[in-house]
Amino acid sequence: MRFDEFDFNYDVLDALDAMHFEECTPIQEKAIPAALEGRDLIAVAQTGTGKTAAYILPVLSRLADGGFPDDAINCIVMAPTRELAMQIDNQLEGFGYFMSVSSLPIYGGTDGATFARQQRGLKLGADIVIATPGRLLAHLQMGYVDLSRVSFFILDEADRMLDMGFYDDIMQIVKNLPEERQTLMFSATMPPKIQQLAKTILHSPEEIKIAVSKPADKIHQRVAICYEPQKLKLLKKIFTDTEAKRVIVFASSKLKVKDLSRELRKAGFKIGEMHSDLEQARRDEVMHDFKSGKIDILVATDIVARGIDIDDITMVVNYDVPHDAEDYVHRIGRTARADADGEALTFVSDRDRRRWAGIEKFLGKKIERLELEDAPADISPAEENPRKSRNTKRNGGSRHSRKPGRNAGNRNERRRDEKSREKTADNPENASENNGENKPRQKKSNPRRRNYRNRRNGKGNQDSNKGTGPQTGTPEKN
Repeated sequence: MRFDEFDFNYDVLDALDAMHFEECTPIQEKAIPAALEGRDLIAVAQTGTGKTAAYILPVLSRLADGGFPDDAINCIVMAPTRELAMQIDNQLEGFGYFMSVSSLPIYGGTDGATFARQQRGLKLGADIVIATPGRLLAHLQMGYVDLSRVSFFILDEADRMLDMGFYDDIMQIVKNLPEERQTLMFSATMPPKIQQLAKTILHSPEEIKIAVSKPADKIHQRVAICYEPQKLKLLKKIFTDTEAKRVIVFASSKLKVKDLSRELRKAGFKIGEMHSDLEQARRDEVMHDFKSGKIDILVATDIVARGIDIDDITMVVNYDVPHDAEDYVHRIGRTARADADGEALTFVSDRDRRRWAGIEKFLGKKIERLELEDAPADISPAEENPRKSRNTKRNGGSRHSRKPGRNAGNRNERRRDEKSREKTADNPENASENNGENKPRQKKSNPRRRNYRNRRNGKGNQDSNKGTGPQTGTPEKN
């Protein structure tokens, strides 16, 4: 379907024409009509399918048609990160180029002057406010933000906001919104907590699901089964052979990102790194250099798995296997955007095999293998069932063998054997008693205690007292 087939305001159509936007993506084709009709909406689609335009264009068109106050906040767009808020604001500037619609990004990590500018814009009433939950709530609690006339409330990347712990912040913001409003929720996944949030803040929403949590078909996925020490050498070879440009390498930790960036930089590659230890100003500089082409390869944690909008990423490399299948989808979703092709390569070491088997099971197919020399064997059937493999390691294959009462006799025998060996090591005279076998040590009795026991039982003690020294009296009974 084409954009000019929608009932958009002419200013919006002029902007789309100037930006050469012609064909809709599936999520845009299904979400835009419902949004134009004023209906609540929950839309689920994978990363990189054009969700931002699916809600920005209908809102801009309706604001351009008029009928909304000039001195009020008419639309709130919630985003989980500063990077995503900035991306939405940039797209909004392009789509609203021919319109007199004002927008204001609200996020943290700024200086006092920026905070004051945010205060001013909120007091005057920007048409569209794009905000992270924590920073908007901070302004709201100061008492100068009026949300009573908001007509559109939009949550982008709603699942990630809940993962980051913003549920309470979102609900506090919702309490300040009018009951009569249009609410649009967009998410990459549909876990139970998203369903619960939708029931709470949406009214009879239309549900749209497009290829939930599946990678785009145009992503050429490959996997390299290798040993951990092989990864760096293999990565350098791939980058050298392909003249890598516009590549994102995902690593599991910020420490690994730093180490990997240093090694690749020594090898002569143009490297940038992105992780949580960087100041916000440095993050902005790195992203600007990557977008402008000063940096060819960006090594990052999952901080950029969502929230960046770069259409010409040629390759995504998973240096470490993601924790779950959804993280894998979000990572490789950075490439093959805007109807382009892309490459996704994942390194799988010994410790990551079970996790990778789970991802392939989720995807429903076996990913193409990259042939390597001196590579380990591929994943065995036993490794594809992590639970079964883990249980068979416990005491002869029984996962219940550590519970009290199971094999208790065997454990006691092993303990006695260990004590016997320790005693033999301390006293060589005892070595002859065992004759090289791990027999339980016989407990030696105390002659005096034996005498007392025999006397108490009415037995004589003549034999037992031979060679034991002076006779002792009978102890008093307590």
